[in-house]
Amino acid sequence: MKLYEKFADEIAELIRTGVLAPGQKVPSVRHASSTYGVSPSTVFQAYYLLESRGLILARARSGYFVREQARRPLPEPGISAQQAQTSEVDVSELVFSVLGSLKDPGTVPFGSAFPSPDLFPLARLARSMARAVRELSPGAVIADMTEGNADLRRQIALRYMVGGVMLPLDELIVTNGAMEALNLCLQCVTRPGDLVAIEAPAFYATLQVLERLELKAVEIPVHPREGIDLASLAESLQRLPIKACWFMSSLQNPLGASMREEKKRALYELLQRHQVPLIEDDVYAELYFGTQPPWPVKSFDREGLVMHCGSFSKCLAPGYRVGWVAGGRYAEQIRRLKLMTTISPSVPAQAALADYLQHGGYDRHLRRLRHALESQQASMLASAARHFPAETRVTRPSGGYFLWFEFPEQVDSLKLFRLALAQGISLAPGPIFSATRRFGNCARLNHGHPWDAASERAMEVLGRIIGSF
Repeated sequence: MKLYEKFADEIAELIRTGVLAPGQKVPSVRHASSTYGVSPSTVFQAYYLLESRGLILARARSGYFVREQARRPLPEPGISAQQAQTSEVDVSELVFSVLGSLKDPGTVPFGSAFPSPDLFPLARLARSMARAVRELSPGAVIADMTEGNADLRRQIALRYMVGGVMLPLDELIVTNGAMEALNLCLQCVTRPGDLVAIEAPAFYATLQVLERLELKAVEIPVHPREGIDLASLAESLQRLPIKACWFMSSLQNPLGASMREEKKRALYELLQRHQVPLIEDDVYAELYFGTQPPWPVKSFDREGLVMHCGSFSKCLAPGYRVGWVAGGRYAEQIRRLKLMTTISPSVPAQAALADYLQHGGYDRHLRRLRHALESQQASMLASAARHFPAETRVTRPSGGYFLWFEFPEQVDSLKLFRLALAQGISLAPGPIFSATRRFGNCARLNHGHPWDAASERAMEVLGRIIGSF
């Protein structure tokens, strides 16, 4: 064992035994170096290791602190092993019954698909909307309808460039949220009855789109930390006539999994060999907790095989319903299909977002948002460790605002959903995330709302209900 690893284990033992309590500051680098007789670089390496283990957290200009969930962390779930098979999709009624539970404002919104609107700069966006509408020329109202507002597309292209993707402007098409972008992409490359590879578990809207378009799902297992099982995908591509893949390579919903850069490259090369297009759903791209944004699979695309879809709904303006797609070789088909259906998202909303991206301090907002979501994740993990059965497993995503819980086998998450709802608590039960209604003992919980006493009480109530099975 290297010296920094040994030192890290000593600090970890202090955390596990409660000598260093959750929220408490760990010794400064200078103090630790002199007290323990090790070099500052050794201390830094040890603290970086403890960060990667989820035990401590760095705060700007303040030092390192013990994370709240470090007292009794619940273990992570494993990958769900299953032979990929084709499935008819029939989940909409179940999904709608779950979504209907979110309409009551008095319900604790652990089942919500959005973070709290209080985390968004709505007043600043309103000022951008007012200014943009005043300055909007009559010609622009019509000229930019199909491709989208030119200023907004330039701002989106600049963010791609910062992320290492040089994107031609004519490849970008603004859409009515990411869901329209994803629908258009799928319609461009499939016909009713075709097979589409999706994740297992997958975002329930993915399943609803496949159901509406009469497509069949091929479920590919997802590791809760590392993402898509490439071996399973390779076997499925070899065995089945898959026409498209719809994956989230970063901060996957519902698991929060993020593929490493080398694995994303390997995914692209696999799809390139089979010439199967990838619809990359990347709506949580801006919600990473680290210092570097994750690179999309699109960054490796040399042939226009990847249709990369994004949105402002999860990170800035949920009600504006503005998304986009970088369509690759399919851009013209997507543009024509959009012209045949919705024509254009709201022109004033696009102009408002373009103004905000230019003048509103978007990156400052994102830093505040990420910090809030990371803190709220720690609070939910800590609460789950206090109130849920010890056999519970939970993911630890490096961003976003969802946690995926795997409860003891006897727990029926659909029954848990109904019992919790009767107590004023919503959650998203596991079966709505699978074409075959698997994950019956799992649930997705949203930590995207400010943590308060009601949140803590809700976790305590859930823990009692789970323990009653």
